[in-house]
Amino acid sequence: MTQAPRARSFTAGPPQGETRLPRGAATRTAVERGGKVPRRPVHGVLLLDKPLGWSSNDVLQKVKWLLRAEKAGHTGTLDPLASGVLPLCFGAATKFSQLQLDADKTYHAVVRLGVKTTTGDAEGDVLETRPVAVTARDLERVSTQFSGSISQVPPMHSALKKDGKALYKYARAGIEIEREARQVMIYELNMTLSQSNEAQEAIDLIVKCSKGTYIRTLGEDVGEALGCGAHLSALRRLATGGFNLAQCVTLQALEAMAEDQRLACLLPVSSLLPDHTVVTLDADNASRFLSGVRRRGAWSDASQVAVYAQDTLALLGTAQVLAGELIPGRLLSPIEIEQIANESRTGLRETSDSVEVV
Repeated sequence: MTQAPRARSFTAGPPQGETRLPRGAATRTAVERGGKVPRRPVHGVLLLDKPLGWSSNDVLQKVKWLLRAEKAGHTGTLDPLASGVLPLCFGAATKFSQLQLDADKTYHAVVRLGVKTTTGDAEGDVLETRPVAVTARDLERVSTQFSGSISQVPPMHSALKKDGKALYKYARAGIEIEREARQVMIYELNMTLSQSNEAQEAIDLIVKCSKGTYIRTLGEDVGEALGCGAHLSALRRLATGGFNLAQCVTLQALEAMAEDQRLACLLPVSSLLPDHTVVTLDADNASRFLSGVRRRGAWSDASQVAVYAQDTLALLGTAQVLAGELIPGRLLSPIEIEQIANESRTGLRETSDSVEVV
């Protein structure tokens, strides 16, 4: 199998005949004059360790501003109460962000026992308190109950929509909407009495789960199964898909970086396609494929395919192979491909994991 190259983000050069300002000077000048920060095409994925107290959209807009990126999107909401892995997609990477929305995720949650709240987390008002008498054996029993395929009723305080309106907006208006239970998968669940809570009225959960799993609902349901009620008091996402915390940069660190260093934090667009079968096309077939035309070849059937140009090894897009036919999916535009290639020629980022600032 051909090894796919690392794609690169792109920094536009000055128009012909103009003098290039020192890196960052144009941005500083615009800000000092009270003008808008000039935007540019940026392509890639930034793995952010989202801080507490920020919404996913607020932190996305902040990073978009720091990179001066034209187009950006995140890959699944983390509540302000939560921190941890949040992949942010820029430019061509936004076309494949759905793959991360569908990815399995791993969380560390702290569940406070004996207290139920209106929201299921620490931000809600207290509804009920009960005595707590939970042992390690109780946790072992309950962990079996909540492993594998389980049924969950989505919480009212969630971004799910009813008639085009988020459920949390109904909840804030005091309106309860009937919700159907959904099946989700808990692949791994480890529960221990929290060592940071002397009264042992909290438990630590490490959970690997499928998309659509609500950890606050899991915490509430575990509390009910233990007979004392509970709410989510802290949540940190440890991994999503193949990405984990060790790969992430904090917002504080990103703000302290020079512009070139920020760009060097970007992973290539192809990092969103690690499990895709690789197909390469010659120049003629690559051109036709980018026009949305199916190609025929001696390929085995595959539902997830990453397609590259044979001569340049540039990512062209995704596809599926059915009965020897390569069927286009999400495609990069020729302009996006050229922009990524141009940045490769600037030498802003090496193809290896090391970074050379030039």
